[in-house]
This record gives sequence, structure tokens and C-alpha cells, in this order.
Amino acid sequence: MEIEKAGSDMEMEREEENDEETQLLRDRFRLSAISIAESEAKKNGMQVSEPIAACISDLAFKYAEHLAKDLQLFAHHAGRKMVNTEDVILAETSHRNENLSLSLRTFCNGLKAKEPQSERKRKKASRKEDKATTSALETADS
Repeated sequence: MEIEKAGSDMEMEREEENDEETQLLRDRFRLSAISIAESEAKKNGMQVSEPIAACISDLAFKYAEHLAKDLQLFAHHAGRKMVNTEDVILAETSHRNENLSLSLRTFCNGLKAKEPQSERKRKKASRKEDKATTSALETADS
């Protein structure tokens, strides 16, 4: 009986810590979002009321939470523990945000193009090409 009580106490402490951490993240997110909104409004000669900025930041935070859960599920479904860029693109596609998906794909392709290939990757690619060439030659000779 005491073991069950101690276990439930530990679970409650973890939940409280998670709630505190989530609240801290939400507060920091809200401050950042309000700061960005005010900065952009100032650039465009506009003003943003604090309640509207707070509302937008709360919506953005909820969206980020939802997206994070989706990303975790996509990675888990693929048998991975870490989220990758394909998960992000898939999540946006599943939310029917085709414009954002296209932008993300373009951005990722740009990053891949800029990324230098390591010697190891080049060797693997050339080996695959060699196998494809030899198999094509074997079938042509036969």
C-alpha cells in the first residue's frame, strides 16, 4: 500500500515538473512572439495591441505543440526515435498546407545542395553506380 502511494506521489511530482516546464516554455514563447509582432509592426508603421499579440502567440504555441506530437508520431511510425525533415514535410502535407510543404521541400533541397558530400558518401554512391553498370553490362552481353 505504501509503495503504491509513493509511486503515485512520484508521478504527481513529475506531472507538476512537466506543467511548470510547459508553462515556462509558453511564457518564453509568448514573449518572443510578442517581440516579433511588435518589431514587424514597427517596420511597417503599424501597432499591434497586446491582447491580439498574446492571442496570436497562444495559437502559435498550441500549433507548435500539435505539430510536435505529429512529428513524434511520424518518426515513431517510421521506426525512428529522432524526427527528420521528411517528418516535418509530411506533417505539413497532412495538414493540407501545400504551399508550406512546397516551401519546406525547396528549402531542404537547397540545404542538401549546399551540403558538402563526404568521401564516405561518394564512395558508396560510386559503388552502387558500379554495380548498376556491371549488371547492365551483364544483361547486354547475355
